[in-house]
This record gives sequence, structure tokens and C-alpha cells, in this order.
Amino acid sequence: MTKHEFLKHCFNTYGTSADHPFNEDFETAVLRHNGNRKWYAIVMKVSRRKFGLDSDERVDVVNLKLPFVLLGSYDPEDGVYPAYHMNKNHWVSVLLPDAKDELIKYLVNVSFDVTKQKIKKHIKTDDADE
Repeated sequence: MTKHEFLKHCFNTYGTSADHPFNEDFETAVLRHNGNRKWYAIVMKVSRRKFGLDSDERVDVVNLKLPFVLLGSYDPEDGVYPAYHMNKNHWVSVLLPDAKDELIKYLVNVSFDVTKQKIKKHIKTDDADE
């Protein structure tokens, strides 16, 4: 999947467009929820060497937030690595050209769900019993 295809998928699925929050860096794209503005994905160009690979090729990488229980479920064979430049206890890096489209779509959906605004439940108290 290319960066363009990934961003198009996020727009078509979640109605979100990328923004570029870093001064003079228009290559890095952040995807946020429309309501709470929390990030659910960040796409950037990173050298394969940063992931322990023997190449200086810069590829499109997306960082996604996953629940702790899923973090060990994927590995470099899937195109998934411990997060580059993010908390490795919560985020993974997916090399877009190396991962299958279905896996990318699944993981971005998980990230979107994990970062969406939580609905607070209010507990009603029955004052009539007092």
C-alpha cells in the first residue's frame, strides 16, 4: 500500500484528512479523530536502517496505536516493528510497502478504535431509598 492509498483509505473509512503539524515538514502526515483530535496514525519517511535492516532506502511508515495485548502479535515478517520514535509499549511501526493491505487496514482500524473518545457512563443513584 502506498502513502496515498493509505491516506485515501482513512478518508473514505473515517472521514479524516491528514494534517502536517511539524514546521517545514510537509512529508510527515498525522491523522486525528475529528472530535477529540487524538492521533490514531502518523505517516513518515524513515530509513529501513532504523528498523535494523541493511538498507538506507527511505520508505513510508505508519505508526499505529495498539492495545498492549496485540503488541507481540506481529513481527518484521508482517512488516510490523516496534514503533519508531514513539512509545513502544503502545505503538507499532508498519512499513507500508512490506505489509499486506488487509493487515494495514485491520491495524489502522484497531488504532482508530483504541484512540476514539471514550463515552463516560453516569451512574444514577436512587435517592428514593434514603
